[in-house]
This record gives sequence, C-alpha cells and structure tokens, in this order.
Amino acid sequence: MTTTPSLVWFRDDLRLADNPALRAAVDRGAPVIGVYLLDEASPGVRPLGGAARWWLHHSLAELGERWAEKGSMLVLRRGAAAEVIPALVEETGAGAVFWNRRYGGAEREIDTALKASLRETGIEVSSFAASLLFEPWTVRTGAGTPYGVFTPFWKACQQLPPPRAPLPEPREISGPPRSPASDNLDEWALLPTTPDWAGGLRERWTPGERAAKARLREFLTDDADDYDRARDEPSAGATSLLSPRLRWGELSPHEVWHAAVSSGQPLGGFLSELGWREFAWHTLFHFPDLATKNLRSAFDAFPWPRLRPAMLRAWQRGETGIALVDAGMRELWSTGYMHNRVRMVTASFLIKNLLIDWRRGEEWFWDTLVDADEASNPFNWQWVAGSGADAAPYFRIFNPELQAKKFDAGGHYVREWAPDASGRDPIVDLAETRREALDAYEVVKRSG
Repeated sequence: MTTTPSLVWFRDDLRLADNPALRAAVDRGAPVIGVYLLDEASPGVRPLGGAARWWLHHSLAELGERWAEKGSMLVLRRGAAAEVIPALVEETGAGAVFWNRRYGGAEREIDTALKASLRETGIEVSSFAASLLFEPWTVRTGAGTPYGVFTPFWKACQQLPPPRAPLPEPREISGPPRSPASDNLDEWALLPTTPDWAGGLRERWTPGERAAKARLREFLTDDADDYDRARDEPSAGATSLLSPRLRWGELSPHEVWHAAVSSGQPLGGFLSELGWREFAWHTLFHFPDLATKNLRSAFDAFPWPRLRPAMLRAWQRGETGIALVDAGMRELWSTGYMHNRVRMVTASFLIKNLLIDWRRGEEWFWDTLVDADEASNPFNWQWVAGSGADAAPYFRIFNPELQAKKFDAGGHYVREWAPDASGRDPIVDLAETRREALDAYEVVKRSG
C-alpha cells in the first residue's frame, strides 16, 4: 500500500461531492492534501474581477471548513502554478497529483506542461472530466470541425452517452501526519475594504457547497414548475440562480443535470440552458481568444466610433434614462448578478445604441458579475454583438422599452432597482441610434 501523500489541486471545482480528482486521491489509499492556488502570475491567466474575488473568498472559507470536518486540511498558496505545485510536491513528499481539467487556452498549456514535468520526476499525475457534461473535443461535426450553431451542437451532445452519475463525497479524508504551511485567506485581500461595496452581495448570496445544494433543492421544489413559462420575466423569481454555483464548481453540471432529470419537472428549457453553457466552453476551447477577438473576422470592419467615456460611465452606473437598462445595471452593481433577459437588453443597448465596443461591456461584466467565467461571459457578449457563434442577426436590436412592456409589464423589476428612471431623459434617442447601428452593420455585411 502506498504511503506517499496525494495532492488534490482545486481550481473551479470547490466542492467535495462529485469531484473525480478528490475521489481518485482518496481511493489511492494514502494521506490526501488539498491545495487551492491563487494563480495571478502564470502567463495568459486572466485576473479575477472584484465580484469574483469576493465569491472566491467565501467559497474557499467554506471549503476549508468542510475539508477540516473530513479530517484533513486545505492548503492555500499563491503564485505561478509551474513553480508552486512542484515545490509543494517536494515539500510534502507527494507521490501523486490529481486535478480536474480546465478548458481555457492558457490553463490547458499550464496543465499540460506541468503534467509532463511532474511525470518526468516520477510523480503520478491524473486529470479528470468534472466541469462539463461533454468535453469539447468529444463533440464534432461530420467534417470533424467544431460546431458554430447551438441547435445542431446540442443535438450532437444528446447522441453521445448520457452524463455520468454524480460521485458521492468522501466520508472522510485522511490527512498527512504534518500539514504543510498555508497562506492566511484574509491576507489575500480578496474582499473589498476601502470602500466595502459588497453589502448587496452579502445580502443576496451565501457561497459554498452546502448553500449550493440547498439552492438546487429549493429550485427544483419551489421554482422549477414555473421556469419555462416565466424565466424571461425578471421579477418572477423563476430562474435557478445556479450560475455562480456552476461557475465556481460548488455544484457540478452532472449533479444539476441528474437532479433536474429525476425531478419529474418540465425542465427542457433549463436543460437547454445547461447546453448553452456547454456550447460556450466548446467555443472557447476551439477559439481561446474569445474575450479579445471577434469570432467572425468580418466583424473586425465594424466602424466603432471613438469611445465616449461619459456614455460608458452612464451605462455602468445605471444612469442612461432607459428604465430597464438602468434597473439591470443597478441590480448588477448591488448584487453581482443580473437577470439573463436583462443582460441581453443592457448588452444590446451598449453595443447597438451607444455604439460602444462589446469588449468594454464584457470587461465590466467580468469585474462585476459573481458568475462571470472565461467562456460564457465573452461568448454571450459576442452573441449579442453579432460577432460570435450562433450570433444574433445584426438587425436584432433589442428595444429596451418594448422589452420592458413585454417582460416587466407591471413595472415591478424597474420599481425595485431604478424607481427614479422614468423621471430622467434618455442619453440617446433609441430610434436614431438604431439607424446608426444598422448603417454600421452594413459595413460589416459588405466586408464579409
């Protein structure tokens, strides 16, 4: 029986249940050391936004508590993975390292190089599928190319073997005789202090695996029957609110999928949203520059006017004079979250009414959303812009006033988040800026 410790490297999988890397380490039969590495030093890794850092702090705090309850310790380290992980292996005498796979370009390069270098020194290294239902390379068109349209992509996924059943969490985790030194989570300064803008986040969210499981049960028990009917109404309370749980891996998609399928609820639309998340990661895997480059190269010809900072600030602060847009942007700033329908409306307004480059909006959402990940965030912005996969047609310009009449007919959402919006003049004329956007899109059409 092996006695050298096993190292489990946590990333976006902050959970004990359905964690294949952790399960493999426990099954190896030796002491297990968990490590979370805050890597802001490796080349190409995108630094976390402010809201994400807030969530990460609290999720790590809960994971550390749960790890201790199981009999071991979660070690916190900071630095470049290529340096920190091998150093921790040497420090602990670990004989094996386990992790769940990542799919961003920079992350894959880091993991591939690290796996090779550790194996050269005789360390056992294994990686596992845990964050997606269908890994990106398993879904290909008949021509062997990645999918560019969602409907055939999702149909192809459904022809593959169904998502595996979730793994139970370990009953106990055997810790090493001596625990390695760990950073103090508070000293990472992930939480805002001057000023402390996170009051609304604390009021809205409880990060961590236990709260994630409770929210999944609550959704399936209380809200799922209204999901397909009312999910586009921002005041209806019909959405799952599981996106940050999936982003941080407090729940796995396998747990969510199987719970939804076995619930007996009519959740075809909800399962399709899980599919849309898969499609975003499929796209990022094949196009790693998704956050900075137009997926459709013809869109490079879009004649963005010179950036007007005052317009961008008005949008960021929810001071555009367009009620639904302002309500959404204020909900975002207060809670780190925005209803999906309103996300589309606010994004369309920035791109197609203010004629501000979609990348500026993507950067703002990256900094302010608790659920922003490196696939879904740029993927959805490019979808709205018309520059991405399965993109909205160039002439689809959401009219925020009509959207409000259709999806917030009683005005409940606007009154909650922007009660003063109706008393202010819009910063742009919707009809005039729509014409300007269509003229700009004609340039793209001609270049394509």
